[in-house]
Amino acid sequence: MLNYLRPVLEIKDYYNILDIPPSATLKEIKAAYRRLAHQYHPDKSGNDLYAAAQFEVIKEAYEVLSNPSKKEYYLQQRWYNQSIGKKRTETVITPVNVLKQVLELDKYVSTLDVHRLDQEGLYNYICNTLSDTVIEKINTFNETDINKAIIFSLLKSSRPLSWKYIKPLSERLIKLNSDEQTLREINTYIHHSRSIDTWEKYKVWLILLIVAMLCLFIYFISR
Repeated sequence: MLNYLRPVLEIKDYYNILDIPPSATLKEIKAAYRRLAHQYHPDKSGNDLYAAAQFEVIKEAYEVLSNPSKKEYYLQQRWYNQSIGKKRTETVITPVNVLKQVLELDKYVSTLDVHRLDQEGLYNYICNTLSDTVIEKINTFNETDINKAIIFSLLKSSRPLSWKYIKPLSERLIKLNSDEQTLREINTYIHHSRSIDTWEKYKVWLILLIVAMLCLFIYFISR
């Protein structure tokens, strides 16, 4: 069962992002931010997209830890995650990092019994991993080859899902920048899943019809 794939409180490790201890004072938080901003700010990194993505997370960490009310709420979330044994994440949203996540998911799903799979949990996890915000961010990198790898990995991971999950998931995948061949692959996957869904809906009635016809055939030839 994919219990751990159900959306759980996901928080970043802001202290680790700023490379400071949890006991850091406001002055130390500001100093860490200035140091890292000098390194990763787009004006300093020559508009490097990966550096810009890292700077976004650094800025987010600073805005939370330097704001008393936001910091208090963050610490509550952090404590909750620690209490349930959930690791904090510090992943910057880039095509490479998202690809790593979906490859790990594919590896995990391949070990599961598809007949006992928590389909809703898997679907929600994929949607959380590939949210609209994530799609928008990784599309700015315009790395279509990595996007294609993300798409194909998620198509493979989502094979156990029923049609009601496949349709909205496929619509989400189409939003990723890719080429015409990849779009055709997604559409082929959609049609295949729809065919399986149609067969599952009507196969019982078809079997009953065949059985009824056999019974009638046996009845008439036995007279």
